[in-house]
Amino acid sequence: MNSEQLSELVVDALEEVKAQDITVLDVRDLTEVTDYMVVASGTSNRHVKALIENVIEKAKAAGRRPLGVEGEDGGEWVLLDLQDALVHVMQPKVREFYNLEKLWSLGSAGDRVATDG
Repeated sequence: MNSEQLSELVVDALEEVKAQDITVLDVRDLTEVTDYMVVASGTSNRHVKALIENVIEKAKAAGRRPLGVEGEDGGEWVLLDLQDALVHVMQPKVREFYNLEKLWSLGSAGDRVATDG
């Protein structure tokens, strides 16, 4: 399974448990840490945990064991590391505060133009 197929598996698993506002970011040109970041929202601590659990279950069934999971205890923001895909599932207020989509869409340093001002 390549990284693109993995990101599709993640999206399918999130959709299956009714994740909201799923965004897939292709970060291959921005970092060597991962190929894709998948960001989604859950409506409550319980929903966030259920979303991550479903992604873990589907990934394991496809032969991809998670490297790590962070934030499960709190359930406001859970990060799942599948190596070729990092999955961030957050409650809406946390997602709005950190705004990962904007952070990772800024492009590489070479793509930004310095301005005076």
